[in-house]
Amino acid sequence: MDSPTLRLAGVVSAGGVLGALARYAIGVAWPHAPAAFPWATWTINISGCFLIGVLVTSLDRWRPHQHYVRPFLGVGVLGGYTTFSTSIVDLQHAAPAVALAYLAASVAGAMIAVWAGSALADLGRPR
Repeated sequence: MDSPTLRLAGVVSAGGVLGALARYAIGVAWPHAPAAFPWATWTINISGCFLIGVLVTSLDRWRPHQHYVRPFLGVGVLGGYTTFSTSIVDLQHAAPAVALAYLAASVAGAMIAVWAGSALADLGRPR
């Protein structure tokens, strides 16, 4: 029963475990009060977006073994690491102003982070 689909699922799952463990460790190390801005979750999400920008731009020019690298790192590790869905739990006791600030900071920060990560990775690209 060793099919390419099964191997791909295993690669994504292994990456997801690593990403989720990293996310959990940061959340435990940097807790927040229930009504406060969830800085750990925001930092995880924005740094994950930055790393996605670096990854996609870097893999665009590096093709060997990419069949499993992109799913492992992009879908698995960074998918398990980023926590956009967790923000709903983090904000359930927050004031509406805190939730709106988080939403705006997440959207703007994520877009800037992906652009910055991609731009940084692009610096090394031969012209």
